[in-house]
Amino acid sequence: MIIDTTEVQTINSFSTSGFFKEVYGLIWIIPILTLILEITIGVLVIVWLEREISAAIQQRIGPEYAGPLGILQAIADGTKLLLKEDLLPSRGDIRLFSVGPSIAVISVLLSYLVIPFGYRLVLADLGIGVFLWIAISSIAPIGLLMSGYGSNNKYSFSGGLRAAAQSISYEIPLTLCVLSISLLDIVEAQSKYGFWGWNLWRQPIGFLVFLISSLAECERLPFDLPEAEEELVAGYQTEYSGIKYALFYLASYLNLLVSSLFVTVLYLGGWNFSIPYIPIPELFRINQMAGIFGMTIDIFITLAKAYLFLFISITTRWTLPRMRIDQLLNLGWKFLLPISLGNLLLTTSSQLVSL
Repeated sequence: MIIDTTEVQTINSFSTSGFFKEVYGLIWIIPILTLILEITIGVLVIVWLEREISAAIQQRIGPEYAGPLGILQAIADGTKLLLKEDLLPSRGDIRLFSVGPSIAVISVLLSYLVIPFGYRLVLADLGIGVFLWIAISSIAPIGLLMSGYGSNNKYSFSGGLRAAAQSISYEIPLTLCVLSISLLDIVEAQSKYGFWGWNLWRQPIGFLVFLISSLAECERLPFDLPEAEEELVAGYQTEYSGIKYALFYLASYLNLLVSSLFVTVLYLGGWNFSIPYIPIPELFRINQMAGIFGMTIDIFITLAKAYLFLFISITTRWTLPRMRIDQLLNLGWKFLLPISLGNLLLTTSSQLVSL
């Protein structure tokens, strides 16, 4: 039997190309798994920070027994929820009841795909940036509405309706505050003038409207009407337990973190940071640093700014009282919407005059 050498080479080339395709597929999963790990750690840190900050505001001790300084308390709570029994309402719609929490979490996780943590350090630069986040975040209230309706509970259904109304009311001002499309271009434009080039100083009105609207989108106090315990027991999550309840808990903190990251990118200069008269990138030669160390610096600066915004959000929760539902809707439609429209008109007029 005679074997042609060209056939052997062809077979080897096909096997080699298939091997490289499999390796490339595995390598592509690594950034996604890394992002998921970072998000999980970020959520655990947020939970710990909220417990410590709330304890300090209320002059309590806070968590201190689960690990040093109570840092393992969030892991203990998550483990407890995972091990609890998953109860189902006997007369509810089981399919809607089960799918609702998954939609709420997945819609928030998809938003992390377009967040740049550093220069060219983004999973998907789709060119639509923050508008994709706004579009995806509008899916989450559908999951909450499905959960409320599937629970066959009047409190849950009222909470789902409130979540949908609140999301619609504050998405429009949130969208009008966005002045550009590509998130990478926004950060590069703010880096030209250092600290004073941040959009926080160029668009103070837009920043305040975006801040209030993002808190309302996250359903944080004083905007947590969908789960107001004095009125609706626990809102759309009244009938939930176990891992499904944990998914709602996770979605709320994921949404808070993604909102903080978008505020950082849009208004606080992203991964660029300069103190007045002391340009940090030039002082430490961050611009000349390449590779993993430069990426680490970019990620650290981005997360530091995001957690500064998180501190403001947590402090607001434990400082201001809850609003009524009519006050919530009036704030969105009668105040924030006209202000955001006026801010957009003023910005457009100034740009036309400068031309």
